[in-house]
Amino acid sequence: MDKQLLIFDFDGTLIDSVPDLADAVNAMLSTLGKDTYPIDTIRNWVGNGSRMLVARALVGKIEVLEDELNTDTLDHAEAVFFTAYKDISGSKTVAYPDVDDGLKQLRAAGYTLALVTNKPIGFVPKILQSFGWQELFSAVLGGDSLPQKKPDAAPLLHVCQTLGVTPAQAIMIGDSRNDILAGQNAGMDTLGLSYGYNYGQDIRKLNPTHAFDDFAALVQWILQNDA
Repeated sequence: MDKQLLIFDFDGTLIDSVPDLADAVNAMLSTLGKDTYPIDTIRNWVGNGSRMLVARALVGKIEVLEDELNTDTLDHAEAVFFTAYKDISGSKTVAYPDVDDGLKQLRAAGYTLALVTNKPIGFVPKILQSFGWQELFSAVLGGDSLPQKKPDAAPLLHVCQTLGVTPAQAIMIGDSRNDILAGQNAGMDTLGLSYGYNYGQDIRKLNPTHAFDDFAALVQWILQNDA
């Protein structure tokens, strides 16, 4: 396979953060005097970064029309959301089964690991530290680390350039269309996971190089196909 770099998405791939995100969203909505939503509704809004999550919560649906919300409204609501999310302990955010062991196996096998998420970078270190993963990743990018975010290829190409790896030597691993499209746009192989946040769409319909239903199977496949 001749791959050196494994680039992982975060939310929906390595961790289930929806319970904490839902609490923060509903705290924001309550502060703004709006109706709150059940966690299963909010789960379908996650994956395109904080601003889109906030916009979806404000209008109560996944499709947000361009002129539905003005910039000032969004700026204020996002600031309220950030405050609420920052105040949350993070105790409801959990790693998916076999992720902790799997990441350590891949690192021990000699792969370089990187993390590219659309979550604002300011929230990432605390979560990594809570799982003891801060030393596993050689590069970490958030949704606001660059002007572009997934599905744009720029974050993935930036990581490759930073680590001295070609896109052909890298794999993008994620649970959503943004991850698979970003990898395809960057010209690298993609591995999809079916259990995360993909708006009800089967990850296989996006034509990743391979797809898996659990993290252990993904890790086993990488190790077995290692050149």
